[in-house]
Amino acid sequence: MLDTELKSQLKGYLERVTRPIAIEASIDDGEKSQEMLALLQDLVLLSDQISLTEHRGHAGRTPSFSLSTPGQDISLRFAGIPMGHEFTSLVLALLQVGGHPSKLGLEVIEQIRNLEGEYSFETYFSLSCQNCPDVVQALNLMAVLNPNIKHVAIDGALFQAEVDERQVMSVPTIYLNGESFGQGRMGVEEILAKIDTGAAAREAEKIKGKAAFDVLVIGGGPAGAAAAIYAARKGIRTGVAAERFGGQVLDTMGIENFISVKETEGPKMAMALEQHVKHYDVDIMNLQRAEKLIPGENLIEVQLAGGATLKAKTVILSTGARWRQMNVPGENDYRNKGVAYCPHCDGPLFKGKRTAVIGGGNSGVEAAIDLAGIVKHVTLIEFDAQLRADAVLQRKLYSLPNVKVITSAQTTEVTGDGQKVNGLVYKNRLSGESHTVELEGIFVQIGLLPNSEWLKGTVALSPRGEIEVDARGQTSVAGVFAAGDVTTVPYKQIVIAMGEGSKAALSAFDHLIRSSAPEMAQEKVAA
Repeated sequence: MLDTELKSQLKGYLERVTRPIAIEASIDDGEKSQEMLALLQDLVLLSDQISLTEHRGHAGRTPSFSLSTPGQDISLRFAGIPMGHEFTSLVLALLQVGGHPSKLGLEVIEQIRNLEGEYSFETYFSLSCQNCPDVVQALNLMAVLNPNIKHVAIDGALFQAEVDERQVMSVPTIYLNGESFGQGRMGVEEILAKIDTGAAAREAEKIKGKAAFDVLVIGGGPAGAAAAIYAARKGIRTGVAAERFGGQVLDTMGIENFISVKETEGPKMAMALEQHVKHYDVDIMNLQRAEKLIPGENLIEVQLAGGATLKAKTVILSTGARWRQMNVPGENDYRNKGVAYCPHCDGPLFKGKRTAVIGGGNSGVEAAIDLAGIVKHVTLIEFDAQLRADAVLQRKLYSLPNVKVITSAQTTEVTGDGQKVNGLVYKNRLSGESHTVELEGIFVQIGLLPNSEWLKGTVALSPRGEIEVDARGQTSVAGVFAAGDVTTVPYKQIVIAMGEGSKAALSAFDHLIRSSAPEMAQEKVAA
């Protein structure tokens, strides 16, 4: 099951295990059960701490396996074969069940251990989903730390009947005690914020007591991370308030144009960004959404959604962008019920079904190519008279037998049966005629929308909603700078965002020096 190199790496990791790991497998004679069993048998051979017990015809999901250790009440199970993006989740689960400590902060660990009540979580994932491991790993760790928490990670593509019954059309999808809990990427802190109802209020009180920052960065994507690092290296008091650290990079599958790094994945880069920032004396406040910017003569204030207010001498806005929606009837009604924005994550849930991709740029054409290998048929709809994707991508797209391309088409409505998508309506922009396409899934890939609504009326915005900045990253408000995809700087690329974030931090530092110069001169005269 595992190749020689992977076995060698895994064997080294498993040497960190300090207590026995008991694996109990539920299998039958099916191909997937035998594939899972081969994986588990490989694990047994890699560590004398691991034991395997097989159960045939065992009640519940098959194939699946649980991880536990004698003397500990741990309820952690994988339903399916955790390879692909979930292989890391398996490795971490083995280490944590085996007694290796996590890197989670002590305060958060205690918060998990002190949770009361019964929490039975189920997470549906796909092996190609880069967002799913965060949820799976967070809930696995919580199950290891607190016996009141149970977790089952379920491969939606392998348990298709169950997915159809529960109408799971987006991953990760999380259930708690049989009821829908949430969808999309979540970390430990986000999950705790939802189940520990007093956590947000406690965090707000902590934030209220913070002294003013020299530089306060709003946003934790590539631009925000670079700004924080450059500011902290100047030895000034630096803070970062981010709704989710990593930003849009977390939703990026493959990155092959970041100079000096041949290829990587978004979540890996986001983790590296956060680790780099934490290397410096930066106050990171995660899960904090900014709601209002209040300019001031001496200090600038930023009001957060949780009720707290932060103050700073300078502010760097790097709130990034999000997927642009079609804004047609039915889109919001059927979001995560057939309307999706991440083909890598949700594509496997539409195996053998009819889908559409909206958008003929690189992201749209790449999505159609990826989906064509999974689904029954793909209809790509482009507003313009021709596709805008690179020629090499277009050639690949047109070579696929189960793809239809429709240009000069404007999507006007998403239709459904009240529970899930069953089609879309588009208008031919040349003839004016409307047409209906019957399908089960729609993937929207039409670009990005800047996260700047909360700044209207405070800083100057372009007609597209982007923050207007000069060559130094300065906005229309003194002491307020901006960087990254939220600004008017062209070409929304990771490497450009990092450069702009670094420039904004240097500009903020220069502003601090210049604005404090009169005070310094007065102090010298008084002396």
